[in-house]
Parts: sequence; structure tokens; C-alpha cells
Amino acid sequence: MAVIAQRAPEIAAVRRFNRFYTRQIGVLRKTFLDSPYSLGEARVLYEIANGCAPTASAIARALDLDAGYLSRLLRNFEKRRLIKRTAVAHDARQSHLKLSPLGRKSFAPLEQRSQQATAAMLAKLAPADRKRLIAAMATIESLLAGRAAAKTAARRYRLRSPRPGDFGWIVKRHAELYRDEYGWTEPFEGVCAQIVADFINGNDPKRERCWIADIDGDNAGCVFLVKDSEAVARIRLLLVEPHARGLGLGARLVDECIVFARRAGYKKITLWTHSVLAAARHIYQKAGFTLTRSEPHRSWGRPVVSEFWDLQL
Repeated sequence: MAVIAQRAPEIAAVRRFNRFYTRQIGVLRKTFLDSPYSLGEARVLYEIANGCAPTASAIARALDLDAGYLSRLLRNFEKRRLIKRTAVAHDARQSHLKLSPLGRKSFAPLEQRSQQATAAMLAKLAPADRKRLIAAMATIESLLAGRAAAKTAARRYRLRSPRPGDFGWIVKRHAELYRDEYGWTEPFEGVCAQIVADFINGNDPKRERCWIADIDGDNAGCVFLVKDSEAVARIRLLLVEPHARGLGLGARLVDECIVFARRAGYKKITLWTHSVLAAARHIYQKAGFTLTRSEPHRSWGRPVVSEFWDLQL
């Protein structure tokens, strides 16, 4: 009970959002989207229509449904001739489920209404607000479903060029993450801001590049490759958001830097990192970089050890 009391404002905020969103999408109505089906029936039909002949147990797992409740729904669908069952070859107790021709005809208007309702909800928002909404939804899904959802999301990631606002995000997230994870203070934010400002004001697109890792419209990481000299490129500001770590994004960002540097004609890539950044050091080491020098300093409120790594191309 003490924990509940401590988290009362957070609990109230989550419950308030739940009440708002269930009303927003109409799940409390007797039938879903004025169809003949309840929300539960509509979700099961959706899984059957969009799955690859799923079994009842697979649907139960996907929707976290009680097996008895699901069994009654499926029997009802069979009586109404909405679904067909085909025995699983290696397990006679299981059946593959598919919509019958009547089921597909019955489900099609529901799917169309759902698409139209969602489109109408999004149409009320400006393009930037739609992007924020989708990104927020992806964040909720990833955080509540945990690592498994993050790994699924990773299959949808892409690397792209920066958009307006991305450079500010790079400075902000470096400052926040390094404060939270390592206790580094404001001067570090100033270093990041200067690196970004130098890139914005004078980069050579043929020999310098910034990549943003994007998962469903939500920024998940970044890296810069900049010119150190005619023969040497430098990797700067590699970052991967906590929710996207462990998915190979950091290694992919570094690989992009290496490929681009070779094409641009550089002979070597160098970088500056710190001994406490174990994940980044592992990425560099795996990519073939060699530690060439280290030195202690106290620039950002904590004693740290700077490291210099090089890769011959």
C-alpha cells in the first residue's frame, strides 16, 4: 500500500489516459463501430483475418484471452458460418482458423469503418502533431511490452538524414542521458552543442554526414562523421536511446560511418570516447578500432578517462 501511495499521481495519470482513450475509440459501446460484433469479437476476427491461419492457442496468447472465453467465441463464429477450421498436421488437437467467404464479407465493412475512424481522428491534427502522436504511441508500446516489443520494432528501423529539430534533439538527449547515467554536468552539453553548431554551419556533404536512427518516426539514435583532415575522418556523438539498445543500432551507425569514410577517400577514422562508455567501446572494438591513447581529466563534474581510438581504412 505504501508503494501505491507513493505513486498515486502516476497511477492517476495512467488511469485518466485509459479512460480518455477508451472513450476516444469507442470501446465502451455495446457493439464496436456500429457493427454486429463486440470489441472482443472484432479483435478475434481481426487476428483470424490478418494472421497466417492462426490456431486458437496462438490467438489466446496474442490477445491474452481466457481459453474458455475464446472457445465460446469461436463456437459462436462457427455457428454463424464465419470461420473455417483445418486440422494441424502434426497435432490433431489444434486447428488452423480462417475466415469463410461469409466471414470475409461480414468483416470487410468493420475493417473499413475502423480505417475511416482512425483516418478521421488523425485528420484533426497537423502533420507535426500526427508524427508526435505516432511516436508517443510507439513509446508506450515499447515501454509497456518490454524488450520483446523493442526487438520487433527494431525490424522497422531506418537510418535517415536529419530533419528540422533533429540537431536540437541530439544536444538535448546527450545532455540528459549523460547526466542521468554518468552524472556529467553542463559543460558536456556545451561540448555537444559546439560540435553540432560546427557541423550545421560548415559541413561538406561530400565528406561529412549525420545519420538519425528512426523507429516508427521516433528518434532512436544518431552519429556524425566529420572531416578531421584530408586523410582522417572523425566519429562524433554516437548515441542510442535506452529503449533501442541491444538491437544493433549502434553497430549499424558505426558501420555506416566506415562505409561512407571509405567512399569519401579517407585513410583513417579516429574518435574520442571515455572508459566508462562500455557499450560504445565494445562497438568500436568489434568494428576494428584500436585504442591508441588514454588520459584522465575532470571536465564535467566527475573524474573520467578519455580514450582515443583509430581505424586504418
